[in-house]
Amino acid sequence: MRHSKKKPEPSQIPEQGTMGSADDYAPGAGQGDGQSSDPAFAASGAAATDSPAQSGGGDASVSGSGVTEVGRGEGDLASEREKYLRLAAEYDNYRKRAVKERQDAGSRAQGDLVRQLIEALDDVARFAHVDPASTDATTIVQGVDMVEKKLLKALGSAGLEVINPVGETFDPALHEAVATEPTSAKEDDHVVAKVYQPGYVFKSQLLRPARVVVKQWNG
Repeated sequence: MRHSKKKPEPSQIPEQGTMGSADDYAPGAGQGDGQSSDPAFAASGAAATDSPAQSGGGDASVSGSGVTEVGRGEGDLASEREKYLRLAAEYDNYRKRAVKERQDAGSRAQGDLVRQLIEALDDVARFAHVDPASTDATTIVQGVDMVEKKLLKALGSAGLEVINPVGETFDPALHEAVATEPTSAKEDDHVVAKVYQPGYVFKSQLLRPARVVVKQWNG
């Protein structure tokens, strides 16, 4: 007895040339969370995800350090400027104080000199107001001589020296020759014969040279 083969139903036969969809072959298809199960792919994704965050954190650290350095530099600059201004103010005060001290010292020295001249001025005032009818010439001369001695004493104590070089060798640094007179002695050549006007030296400073007549030997 011949058995006949049963033909399959049309719905059970796959069509030729038909392939599965792209979702059927995508990595991790059918896993539900849409991520690949490949470890290498997962590590690469994690590295790509972490890199921007790490880079952003480094830039923030560098930026913060730069701001700190700038702030420290501005603080040092302000401190140095304050020191400079304080030093300048102190120097200005010192300069003013030194000028005032010099002025005060000069005033005190002048006051001391005038104090020593007061008695001589009193004598000058007394002789300037005497009655000529009741005073002879001898008294006037003696009074003037006394005033001169007091003045020279007061000025000498202050540092004044009188240059009266009669009989001394002519010194162009202290003397001024206004005339010459001949001499027969060779050893008297360039010797001061007369003093027309005495000179004065105050504390090694020449105030006025002595005006003199100098002897000259012509041979």
